[in-house]
Amino acid sequence: MAKLYFYYSAMNAGKTTTLLQSAHNYRERGMRVAILTPRLDDRAGEGRVASRIGLAADALAFGPRDDLLERVRSDIDTHGRLHCVLVDEAQFLTRAQVWQLSEVVDALGIPVLCYGLRTDFRGELFEGSMHLLAWADELSEIKTICHTGSKATMTVRVDTAGRAVQDGPQVEIGGNDRYVSVSRAEYKRVMRGEGTIEPAQPPLLL
Repeated sequence: MAKLYFYYSAMNAGKTTTLLQSAHNYRERGMRVAILTPRLDDRAGEGRVASRIGLAADALAFGPRDDLLERVRSDIDTHGRLHCVLVDEAQFLTRAQVWQLSEVVDALGIPVLCYGLRTDFRGELFEGSMHLLAWADELSEIKTICHTGSKATMTVRVDTAGRAVQDGPQVEIGGNDRYVSVSRAEYKRVMRGEGTIEPAQPPLLL
């Protein structure tokens, strides 16, 4: 039976890598998938998702006004049967789009796997994450580690000096140069202005 899944984490936990691995697993078994990605996150180019370790794939880019149920139906009409829908950066979904994805599951019988952040740099829920947490059939945390060695559950936005940013728009696209995943205790410390955090992470040596 198809389900709506939400895989959430702090920044840099490997969400996109896990999504791309899931897509590969389906395709390896001769099944067709559709990858959806928000148009506003164009770091890898519009309509493309890429992980920090070099994996990448083409995707269907969508905006906040797009009807994702109709996008999926159109994809099926054009390309044939679809076995799974995967959504990258799912925190940027609107309330309506989360509901539309639930219809992909309930009306079309297609599993939908969403990957995204739970909270923003202020520790508040994103709109998409809030409704996925409310409506998903299954929730799963992708874990990552704070530089203190504790489990990281929060994300800090930092400036060029490594100081925690206190204010600003909720959505500001960036990677390791702007965001650091930390434990709740470390989040409180840096948000109080007690020290800085080095934002850049060393590259993975292959």
